[in-house]
Amino acid sequence: MKSFIKINPSDNVAVALQPLAKGTVIELDNSTLTLTEDIMQGHKFALKNLKPGDSIIKYGNPIGCATTEIFAGSWIHTHNLKTGLGDLLTYTYNKNVTELPHQKPKFFQGYRRKDGRVGVRNEIWIIPTVGCVNNVASAIERASQKYMTDQIDGVCAFPHPYGCSQMGDDQNNTRQILADLVNHPNAGGVLVLGLGCENSNIDELKKFIGNYDPERVRFLVAQECEDEISDGIETVKELISYASSFKREPISASELVIGMKCGGSDGLSGITANPTVGAFSDKLISMGGSTILTEVPEMFGAEELLMNRCETENLFNQTVALVNDFKNYFKSHNQTIYENPSPGNKKGGISSLEDKSLGCTQKSGSAPVMGVLSYGEPIKEKGLNLLSAPGNDLVASTALAASGAHIVLFTTGRGTPFASPVPTVKISTNNQLAKKKQNWIDFNCGVMVNDTPLDELSENLLDFVLEIASGKKSKSEEAGFHDMAIFKQGVTL
Repeated sequence: MKSFIKINPSDNVAVALQPLAKGTVIELDNSTLTLTEDIMQGHKFALKNLKPGDSIIKYGNPIGCATTEIFAGSWIHTHNLKTGLGDLLTYTYNKNVTELPHQKPKFFQGYRRKDGRVGVRNEIWIIPTVGCVNNVASAIERASQKYMTDQIDGVCAFPHPYGCSQMGDDQNNTRQILADLVNHPNAGGVLVLGLGCENSNIDELKKFIGNYDPERVRFLVAQECEDEISDGIETVKELISYASSFKREPISASELVIGMKCGGSDGLSGITANPTVGAFSDKLISMGGSTILTEVPEMFGAEELLMNRCETENLFNQTVALVNDFKNYFKSHNQTIYENPSPGNKKGGISSLEDKSLGCTQKSGSAPVMGVLSYGEPIKEKGLNLLSAPGNDLVASTALAASGAHIVLFTTGRGTPFASPVPTVKISTNNQLAKKKQNWIDFNCGVMVNDTPLDELSENLLDFVLEIASGKKSKSEEAGFHDMAIFKQGVTL
């Protein structure tokens, strides 16, 4: 078992893969050094003497600069490193695209919808148009469980606090996300539950939904009912009858869309779990499938790596706008652009936004960027897509689902029980978390430090994702969790 890793030959730091004691002798690159202090798992130590202002290199890129003199074998973290990033940048397109070899697709057992699209679940979704009917939606969900059939994977309500007292783009974002969920193929049937007087009422929402199958999508206005819960239950029973006609059938993995997200990251995220998801992404794309990467604020500091992988200059320009629009969003609220790592991130060994971003973008693998999506925009292009959404776990995961992800892969070094509207697979960066939180973690990438090869682990992840797509429940699904959150940016009336 390795005790530390130098990720890139040009790095001047190494990362502890297990706790290392002061006095430990490190042998690396035909030389030795002695640790001058204890180094926690996931944290960095210097491989050479550094002076104030020297760049600290990890993943082959700067993650900040030294603020004090640092001696070889010393701990490097927030006490002696600061970000080297500034504000808005001007970018140049230096195309560096690696085409992936095509592979024979694998298959999963999914649901083919009447419009030809594919779902990995056959659920009944209850979508409130406004927070005022959240409790009604939840009551309908609870009362409808007894009417489930073997062909239905679940009846799920998605409460949220919005749909009224919003303006402009903020209100349109809410309508777009709700419409995206109504149209999601994981839902075999949908009840859209309105109040009747809200801004985002059913008639307004229909403009965003577009064409729909009236057998699959039903609408109910609570103010027009004598007993909205009773009427809602009857409607769900009819939707269950309709959706029960769908059966799982073999479907090519080329039709899968997988969202990629990380949260509660630690110093091993960019070494174990995120590279595994990146290798998985490359494998799926090589089979004709698609993946979506989001968390734009966690691209800051690594954005040029993604920009140069854009297939065209137009996509490069869209990616520049994606990044700078988010930076301007921060600035418009008088917030610091580059103070992103959370207390949990820092405790796990992440010292700066560059450190976090370079690890985060490992999830994108090496595939060329084929699409850039606005918040709430459905995926159109096969391959790797970038999506505009914040780093917040629930908001970003919901955005991935709304853009068409059938499943979300969520890497984590600290763990979290949350879910999203689609199956949310929790992937551990370290063995300790996987052992401690077996009720949260679906797949463990900590075994990479035990010398499990990346190619083998990513192939295992691909097979696991196909199992999930075929009906195996994720841990959050087993717990009955189905969360949803919308990006709130504007004023509340």
